[in-house]
Amino acid sequence: MIRAWWNAQSVRDRRVLVAGGIVVAILLIWALLWIPLSRARASLTAQVAQQRADVAWMRQSLAQARELRTQGARGNVARQGKSLLALADATARTDGLGDALKRVEPTGAASVRVSFEVVDFDALANWMEALARDYGVSVTDLSVDKSQGLGLVNARVTLQDAKQ
Repeated sequence: MIRAWWNAQSVRDRRVLVAGGIVVAILLIWALLWIPLSRARASLTAQVAQQRADVAWMRQSLAQARELRTQGARGNVARQGKSLLALADATARTDGLGDALKRVEPTGAASVRVSFEVVDFDALANWMEALARDYGVSVTDLSVDKSQGLGLVNARVTLQDAKQ
């Protein structure tokens, strides 16, 4: 049926139809392939530029982060001569964990184990973060069990002095 219709057209009409088909094919390829690919390429180029800027910022901030880390490790100066055992006890009581604090015991030359019962987990996490930030004390072991009450836990924390 289509072949019969095609053969019924004059040579001039067939040429116009072929040229029109080629133009339509080119427009479809341009609209359905070229434009989306071009937009995706522009978007990816912008993402790469942003990620390169992020990497440059991270590299610049790395030196600052290292400096801050060493300041935390040098925070021992503010300890006023307190041992790690005394520091853990004093800071826990100062941070409002005194009622939950059950035991502070040495586990080595530069480490202590601190036991808490029915302690607020957020307060415990803030205390551990403050020890690391202000005194360079790191948590080497943490064992937490759920306790009765929302956000309350029983915890055993092993702390290691950074300078040793």
